[in-house]
Amino acid sequence: MSEDTTVHAELRNSFGKGFARRLRAAGKIPAVIYGHGTEPVHVALPGHQVSLIVRRANALLDLDIEGTSQLALVKDVQKDPVHQIIEHIDLLVVKKGEKVAIDVPVVVTGESAPGTIVNLDATTLSVEAEATHIPEHIEVSVEGLEEGAHITAADVTLPKGSSLLTDPEVLVVAIAVPAAPVEDEAEAAEGEAPAEAAEEAAAE
Repeated sequence: MSEDTTVHAELRNSFGKGFARRLRAAGKIPAVIYGHGTEPVHVALPGHQVSLIVRRANALLDLDIEGTSQLALVKDVQKDPVHQIIEHIDLLVVKKGEKVAIDVPVVVTGESAPGTIVNLDATTLSVEAEATHIPEHIEVSVEGLEEGAHITAADVTLPKGSSLLTDPEVLVVAIAVPAAPVEDEAEAAEGEAPAEAAEEAAAE
């Protein structure tokens, strides 16, 4: 675990919207830790530090809960839909060496053939990976691919230690040629009318 993911968590025994609002006003984020058959543990996390960490998908936190270390995977981040302020975080208890199922973002690399466009059909892939070695993203290269080429989940090279959970036949990327713009018939007719009028005027 890197130092930037070591987070000091404070146990909390008060709940409700009012208390959560006061926590956030104090620069903290309410969170709950669950999993492995344990009772849910309610904590308060340092807001600024955790806000930076959870920008990464599937962030893993090394929690220091009153001197006790606990690894936890960020499973859900609830945000205010208007202000985008983090309101609550769900954390899943994990252990070193344990494998977890996660959705990992797909990142396209390279350039397809000139004149083509890349359609990303699957923005994430579900994989199983060790909790302490979760890939930040999965790269899919489209370098030089021609029109009609497609890449399915089965074609993707996964990071070492990861295994595919998504249906292998799921389409991830398709290469196509942009459709030619179709001129609106009404606009075309309007354009022809002035031209015809000009020709008639010239004839007179």
